Amino acid sequence: MKMKKVTAMSMAVLMAATMIPSVPVMADGGGKVYYLNFKPEQDEAWQNLAKAYTEETGTDVTVVTAASGQYETTLQSEMAKSDAPTLFQVNGPVGLKNWKDYCYDLKDADITKELTSDAYELKDGDAVDGIAYVIESYGLITNKTLLEKAGYTLDDIKSFDDLKKVADDIQARKDEIGVKGAFTSAGMDGSSDWRFKTHLANLPIYYEYKDEGIDNTDAIKGTYLDNYRQIWDLYINNATCKPTELSTKTADDATADFVTGDAVFYQNGTWEYNNIKDVGDDNLGILPIYIGVEGEEDQGICTGTENYWCVNSKASEDDIQATLDFMNWCVTSDDGVKAMCKDMGFTIPFKKNLKSDNVLVNEANKYTEDGKTPVSWNFSTMPSEEWKNGVGSALTSYAADPTDANWAKVTTAFVDGWAKEAAAAK
Repeated sequence: MKMKKVTAMSMAVLMAATMIPSVPVMADGGGKVYYLNFKPEQDEAWQNLAKAYTEETGTDVTVVTAASGQYETTLQSEMAKSDAPTLFQVNGPVGLKNWKDYCYDLKDADITKELTSDAYELKDGDAVDGIAYVIESYGLITNKTLLEKAGYTLDDIKSFDDLKKVADDIQARKDEIGVKGAFTSAGMDGSSDWRFKTHLANLPIYYEYKDEGIDNTDAIKGTYLDNYRQIWDLYINNATCKPTELSTKTADDATADFVTGDAVFYQNGTWEYNNIKDVGDDNLGILPIYIGVEGEEDQGICTGTENYWCVNSKASEDDIQATLDFMNWCVTSDDGVKAMCKDMGFTIPFKKNLKSDNVLVNEANKYTEDGKTPVSWNFSTMPSEEWKNGVGSALTSYAADPTDANWAKVTTAFVDGWAKEAAAAK
């Protein structure tokens, strides 16, 4: 959504915005920090870190966390307030288009000098409008104990055909194995649908970009949408619930499926570790998401970032400086680095990154160490949230009635929707 449309938001959004906690104001002469956090799973850790920083420095830091799938909407409503976020997030070049007029140039900021590579800078011309603050990976999180109970190991799965063989067998023997399905419920509400309309959709985009030798496009061809269909079919037909029930399932349902041992596979990322660690580190593994593309046996885990910190250029000078100081402290101080690398389980693209205690991070890294090629995060080039929502809605309809005609609607949303939204963004 373009900035000029912000004033036309629905009353529902405005009403929702009133539920955001008010941001405290510092005494005269003191800068304050208001961080609008994108990641609900790290809310507690950010609250603790903000408290620690305030105790150490006296600077007021408020962290507000947007609900899953509602970040852009929340950001729009919060930016319209007098006490707007001083620190916020965009998801890459496409997300930056909406907010570049609100981005303070970080080119000379101390935190920018702490990056391990300028590849983690999000630029608009010569200006550094944002910097990545976390590198993450996602794939098929696997309960290795349950997989072995079914008679397989991670080494048995090196392609889509392998994955299908194993998943179909688990589903056929689910009562014998003691699970409700091979895969967790592919929930399609706002808390969970991003796993499929964004993260799963990254795979056909990645392979098309690879074929074309490009890193962006205004007109996706949909070369690998048949592959997208077959992995989606595998998910929905081998899940803990019927395909017709997916629209009612949530992220919490999917997590519960995995933690309670009702499912063997869970498409999600390294950020989910704290929510599933009760399964036990020895039981946790991760597989690449295979979709049936030639050469995929050499594919690693999907690794990258869509998480770029931006500082609100419309904030006061005091608040901007306070925010810059807080950001730098997070990635240079012992307490800040420990919180981000250990408590949040992040791999951070800064000089003081620590080896993670997150077993999923370390398991994902092994693929690269073994010579596998990580799948880049190309979903930051998706033309808009509207495009994602169109694909998600079509996927949900298809799950309820998996006909060729309904898959054609997925294709239309993917290809025609991409061209339409790309044109509208210009």
